[in-house]
Amino acid sequence: MCQQPQTEAFSHHCVTGGNKGIGLAIVKGLCEQFDGTVYLTARDEGRGQEAVKELNEQGCQPRFHQLDVSSLDSIHRFKQYLEQEHQGLDVLVNNAGVMYGHSKTAPLVEQVDVTMEINFFGTLNLTKVLSPLLRPHARIVNVSGGMGDLSHVTPELRQTFRSEQLTKEELVQMMEQFVSDVKSGVHEEKGWKMETVAYRVSKMGVTALSMVQQRQFDADPGADVVVNAVCPGWSRTDMGGASAGRSVEKVCLGTHLS
Repeated sequence: MCQQPQTEAFSHHCVTGGNKGIGLAIVKGLCEQFDGTVYLTARDEGRGQEAVKELNEQGCQPRFHQLDVSSLDSIHRFKQYLEQEHQGLDVLVNNAGVMYGHSKTAPLVEQVDVTMEINFFGTLNLTKVLSPLLRPHARIVNVSGGMGDLSHVTPELRQTFRSEQLTKEELVQMMEQFVSDVKSGVHEEKGWKMETVAYRVSKMGVTALSMVQQRQFDADPGADVVVNAVCPGWSRTDMGGASAGRSVEKVCLGTHLS
């Protein structure tokens, strides 16, 4: 059951893709550890409401708001709601994501379009739109993944991803070029030769984006915002499958925002 919050600080939190798996566990953990409002957001309203009901039965009281990170209209509606209700945001957890497994038969172009639109560009756009609402000491947590390990790409691409001079515009251009190269059938010769290429590249982008975002906030002395990319590891979720070695509870155990 949810315990009493461990801090008196009143704050507002948002978790994207919070209706199942790691996202649901994060929502529960925030409800347990912090006094304030925790928003469980999901693209599907019915599934989101069912997840809230599940947590209610465990003594947690998150709020639900529909949010599709692949839709700018949906993102802006959520921003307007937060502005009206709270005038600010303290914690943003970018967890929403998709992965096409080996059993999926969708064409690679479709897989890349959908995966990049949600995993990378959704994270990018949501953070950009909500950043003006972030209060001092706010935290952004971008859920990346170990499958985004840079050992899978060429040394040239690895150097680009790790560069401290990489800008948001350059990263976006690189991700857009990757999508274009897949559509042209030349991505492998460009260095993107790997299994589950759509998911891996999207998470490489998320990790690099997190470092770029932190540099941008650091350039503003008054921002005091911390950005982290986390790689939860292989866990038993719809995405990870039943054979994964860890439960979502174990993945999230001991995780806290400080």
